[in-house]
Amino acid sequence: MRKQLLTTALLSAMALNQACNTKKEEANDEGSKKPLSLIVVEPGHFHAALVQKSMYDDVDSVVHVYASEGPDVKAYLDKVEKYNTRAEDPTRWKEEVYTGTDFMDKMLSEKKGNVVVLAGNNQKKTDYIKKSVDAGLNVLADKPMAIDAAGFDKLKEAFASADKNKVLLYDIMTERYEITNALQRELAAVPEIFGELQKGTASDPAVMKESVHHFFKYISGEPLVRPTWFFDVNQQGEGMVDVTTHLVDLVQWSAFPDVTLDYQKDMKLLNAKRTATQLTPSQFKLVTKSEKYPAFLDKDVKDSLLNVYSNGEMTYTLKGVHAKVSVLWNFQAPEGTGDTHYSIMKGSKANLIVRQGKDQKYKPVLYIESKDKSKAYEDAVTAGFKAAQDKYPGIELKKNAAGWEVTIPQKYDNGHEAHFAQVANKYMEYLKAGKLPEWEVPNMIAKYWLTTEALKSAKK
Repeated sequence: MRKQLLTTALLSAMALNQACNTKKEEANDEGSKKPLSLIVVEPGHFHAALVQKSMYDDVDSVVHVYASEGPDVKAYLDKVEKYNTRAEDPTRWKEEVYTGTDFMDKMLSEKKGNVVVLAGNNQKKTDYIKKSVDAGLNVLADKPMAIDAAGFDKLKEAFASADKNKVLLYDIMTERYEITNALQRELAAVPEIFGELQKGTASDPAVMKESVHHFFKYISGEPLVRPTWFFDVNQQGEGMVDVTTHLVDLVQWSAFPDVTLDYQKDMKLLNAKRTATQLTPSQFKLVTKSEKYPAFLDKDVKDSLLNVYSNGEMTYTLKGVHAKVSVLWNFQAPEGTGDTHYSIMKGSKANLIVRQGKDQKYKPVLYIESKDKSKAYEDAVTAGFKAAQDKYPGIELKKNAAGWEVTIPQKYDNGHEAHFAQVANKYMEYLKAGKLPEWEVPNMIAKYWLTTEALKSAKK
């Protein structure tokens, strides 16, 4: 009996000890500080929430939010809550929110995290970037980081301040992670397939990228409600300095991979133009839920139609190569379609073309098109393609009349929303290393010089 009691007591003690250890481990796990902690400032664009669609190993689950009170921060919090409560792989973000007109000063005085995430009103964004890096905070900013020439000058100062304070300032270039863009860059670096990048001319550029977007769309399965200020080019920025940021980035990234660019020596703007997309009052109401145009849009309303200068194009040279980028915004895509992208890089042996039209079922498809139909060239393409296959297992070449279509497994088509986590993970790698690649900062500066200079030229 005594032995049985002793055994029972021992087992009880072991169970109690195990329970204590488990609780201790849970407490440690819950309370352990991760090396990175997010501060979200004035989230006014759905991209702010998309950064939090996933959890990250090195990022604390507590997110400190500083914003003015209103529908923008509420929309952001609602999206994060949906990610937290979704059935499959829910996130675990804990949002600590401060709202008030002094939100920026409050954030800077408290500095409760070390990575500021900015995705909102672009009129104020460059100023927020500068104040954040001046305070010794890292910044991950949605594009564009500058929307006019004055903003570009301040952005250059911000990069200098970031360097001085040893923090990293980086913009969210999601389009680098779209698989056809990545493979176009990859194949352009294979001489057996592409040859050499051509110089082109102003009327026949060697690199062209065109993008069509829509004001009304669905995000995470729900109709996107845009803030009214999104339609004010003084706050959002014109098309020339907004979406074209992605296109200019892709030109640099694909045509001159890992090459440091100097905008004062390597770039020359040839021409730029801008046009407006017109919205009716009912269209404006559908996408903003606002019954009328706010006063700040009066300047853009004529005969009840809202004129939004969301369209722009520019032709320029980059290290002697002629390039053209253009962006167009429509109100809503026809049924079964969506945003589209066209891209061509012209090589001495082949052109690499991304198409996303009806024939491609509105999904981007990469083609290798060449005039050389010889067996020798075909063998060279097959051999040269192997390096890309090693990097992206499962991709294949499918012969057609013009050359080849690159067939891509579904696993690589993870969608635009997933690219935000890919950018964030890459940025976190840089934070761990304590530095960005040598070419990133000069090339960001070059990119924003071109977009803001193009706007200045188009408005003359």
